[in-house]
Amino acid sequence: MTPWALLRAPLLLVGVSVVVFAATEALPGDAVAARTAGRADAAQLTELRARSGLDQPAWQRYLGWVADLVRGDAGVSLLSDRPVAELIGQRLPATAALAGAALVLTVPVMLTLAWLAATASPLGRAVSTAVTVVAAVPQVVVAAGLTALLAGGLALVPPVSLLPVGGVPTVEVLVLPALALAVPSAAWGAVLLRGAVLDTLARPHVRDAELRGVPPWRIAVTEAGPFLLAPAARITAVVAGGLVAATALVETLFGYAGLGELLTGAVANRDTPVVQAVAMLAAVVVVAGLSFADLVAASTDPRSADRRRRSRPRGPIAGAVR
Repeated sequence: MTPWALLRAPLLLVGVSVVVFAATEALPGDAVAARTAGRADAAQLTELRARSGLDQPAWQRYLGWVADLVRGDAGVSLLSDRPVAELIGQRLPATAALAGAALVLTVPVMLTLAWLAATASPLGRAVSTAVTVVAAVPQVVVAAGLTALLAGGLALVPPVSLLPVGGVPTVEVLVLPALALAVPSAAWGAVLLRGAVLDTLARPHVRDAELRGVPPWRIAVTEAGPFLLAPAARITAVVAGGLVAATALVETLFGYAGLGELLTGAVANRDTPVVQAVAMLAAVVVVAGLSFADLVAASTDPRSADRRRRSRPRGPIAGAVR
């Protein structure tokens, strides 16, 4: 990897930290006002803000927050006075199970839809139109439609998950929220990947394989697959980060006690340490995924391999033969 590729991940996280801190600063009110709910006068509010460190300048609080994060300290909740790491640790397994189940559903469907949407056939045109429409539909509409179909019409799963804090999710509990995450994510990823599939299918060696009558599945695996691995890895990394972020809506809709529900409550109560920690966790997932995708691209891209072979110095024998 290049020096820039090694520096990009920490620089991205620094940039995200600035955006996250600025966004929480822009929220109206603060945790002290939300906690007291009008029961404290101006002098008491000033004292409580000083105890919480909210009276310090924004730049000083930002630097202190970043320094604590580097040391592995996510701070203390301004509402419950509990360590933020403890709050996240209680809910992280549930969200990891939900996002993992959604990702397992998303990736194969995304790859299949992108391949079908790139084919020059009536089915390909229909799939291309369908994924574009589904990707444009708001996630809350997708969740409502799935609930009406699977819980209302077919009565296959409960309409809400109602997972308690620290509870272990079952398959029945995961079905609706995982599908609500996976369906729009698969459509969105397929829309992004379709262009790369079209470019790959237009390559001479792929066209030659089609003319020779090579089965489509073999073309997809052996001829097109190596050229699609890098863009598919990058899109999957972005989709994975989006799944973690999208849990905020889905968990709230279905009563699923994960990080998304924790984030929603923290935003409503202006509990900035919790908001900042959960947002940075989602950012770490995205940046880690993109870094892994870059490694995959550097090691598997056939074009990179060709360039490396051409750049090797030739010995005297090779030069003489040439």
